[in-house]
Parts: sequence; C-alpha cells; structure tokens
Amino acid sequence: MPQVTYITPAGETRVVENAEGTLMSAAVANQVEGIDGDCGGVCSCATCHVHVDPAWQEKVGPATAAEEGMLELEDEATEASRLGCQVTLTPELDGLVVRVVGR
Repeated sequence: MPQVTYITPAGETRVVENAEGTLMSAAVANQVEGIDGDCGGVCSCATCHVHVDPAWQEKVGPATAAEEGMLELEDEATEASRLGCQVTLTPELDGLVVRVVGR
C-alpha cells in the first residue's frame, strides 16, 4: 500500500504509511488535521478537499463531474483540487503528496 504525505492547513507534514482506501479514509483513520469526511465518502460535503501536488496530478487524474460540482462551491478550489473521498489509493500512488485545504 502507498505512503501518502499530507500537508495540513497549519503547514505540518503528516506521513501515512500503508495508506488504504481513499485519501479521505486514510486521513481520518490517521487523524490528519483538516480532513473531516463528514459525508462518509459519498462526494456530498467537500470536507476532504485537498490540493494534489503538481508532480502527482496526472497520476491521480481529473475530478469527476460530480466532484467538480462540489468543488465549484469551494472558495479555495483550483485545478489541483480533488475530494479525498474520490481518490482511491493504489500502489501507483506510492509517495503521493497532497495539501489539505481544511475549513
């Protein structure tokens, strides 16, 4: 399973080894600051908004139409934005770096 580095809204770095599930579920399981996952991972709250490091954006892929709809409501949405609940962690994402937007 991949290692994921989360940069919290406070600027702290949290490295999660052997991350499983989605970016959101791995963050919640490891108490990463700024990712709440209030909706449980069904793409309906945006409390898991992250910015994907530019070096990883192509591997992570673009947001789905439903995800883009949620991100349109976010003030800090950029082209690097994804909802953590919509990014499934795979071995190909080993080393992934994301910045947690937080609220």
